[in-house]
Amino acid sequence: MSSEAELRLKTVPNQRNKIIPTQEQLDKIPRDLQFYPSQCKNPIAFTKLQVKAFNELGYIKGIPIFDRDEILEYRRHFDVLLEEVTSAGGGSYSILSAHLKYGKIYDLLKNPRIVSYIRDLIGEDIIGWGAHYFCKLPGDNKIVAWHQDASYWPLTPSKTVTVWLAIDDSDIGNGCMRFMAGSHQFGHLMYKKSNPSENNILNQTVDNAEQYGNLVDVELQAGSISIHSDLLLHSSNINNSHRRRCGLTLRYCTPDVRGHLHWNEEGVIVSGNDTSKHWANPVRTKND
Repeated sequence: MSSEAELRLKTVPNQRNKIIPTQEQLDKIPRDLQFYPSQCKNPIAFTKLQVKAFNELGYIKGIPIFDRDEILEYRRHFDVLLEEVTSAGGGSYSILSAHLKYGKIYDLLKNPRIVSYIRDLIGEDIIGWGAHYFCKLPGDNKIVAWHQDASYWPLTPSKTVTVWLAIDDSDIGNGCMRFMAGSHQFGHLMYKKSNPSENNILNQTVDNAEQYGNLVDVELQAGSISIHSDLLLHSSNINNSHRRRCGLTLRYCTPDVRGHLHWNEEGVIVSGNDTSKHWANPVRTKND
């Protein structure tokens, strides 16, 4: 068993059934992988033009959420988590399902400042089902190749949006995210298995990504967020700097999304209702 898997079992004893799917398992699930644009006519947190831009481009970036003092608190919290995880044999990308392990992140997933923006994009009823730290340490030579999040997930339909909260300042120098604007409009794209020589954190690569849109560097100040569709092509380069680049991804979907392979067990109601009772809505852990 990998150190990451061991860590998950130790820290989330009630979530042992969730499966990280293989390609064969994903292929057996009849998934609806097409972009569903926002139908919001009277947004509150965003403007109508911003919602229109999200539908056309697949993302919105540079949204301020926390000031410098507030994000410093989250950075200090992550510093402690990272030390604990690496001491246990994990890596800087190992902190998965953080909302189930840490009460502070559970609360962050439900934070009304963030959820208000999600409500304008996917509606009143919202499930928060994921929280995963992506931390590139100084000099990290790994890349994240061009990919679509929906390719990896046993979820259908593809109605997830991802919030990327900058824990540290994120810029070109330390390997910020990059979007291929408009690529979500092409639906689910063909990909290949990554070559080990790519130093790709993930195992998929979409070739010739530039044919699907325009490249945008997602530079963010700590405390601000970007939001992107689960079908938007995105990637990141190596961290050539002496600075860390940490971001926390928070995943949100509509309640009609079905989570296979026990993924529904990690979904928390963060706004409105889940009348189907498909998502387990686990309670907050006491561990902060």
